[in-house]
Amino acid sequence: MFYTQDRGKMREFMCEVWRKQCAAEAMDPMETMIGGVIAQHPEYHKLFENSEAATERDYLPEMGETNPFLHIAMHIALQEQISSNRPFGVTNLHQRLVKKRGSTHDAEHAMLECLAEMIWKAQRDHVAPDEAVYMEGLKSLI
Repeated sequence: MFYTQDRGKMREFMCEVWRKQCAAEAMDPMETMIGGVIAQHPEYHKLFENSEAATERDYLPEMGETNPFLHIAMHIALQEQISSNRPFGVTNLHQRLVKKRGSTHDAEHAMLECLAEMIWKAQRDHVAPDEAVYMEGLKSLI
């Protein structure tokens, strides 16, 4: 269910995962990963508990708003990259950055900036994401 183009369904799914996490219900591996990421973001817990309001709201970056659903999804994308070592070398860079930053979560947030920039540039220029530029950005964090 995590892979869908339907914004509402994706948001409902994340809220349901958080409900399961809080109720200590059984979850599949993807749900466990998502629940773990949400758990690391207490600033979003109330939002994920109110799925009706959360699923309808638009978040406007030009107004300084962070989209919590996008933020969680970016963490998931990064964790999948790290677990599969794709692009090649990302796992090693992650490990080195965790040592440097002293926290997995802080390291991931730094890496997310590079991932977001790569995606933004690809969308802006109507091209495929450039993994080489992404990896250079990650290396610059070390």
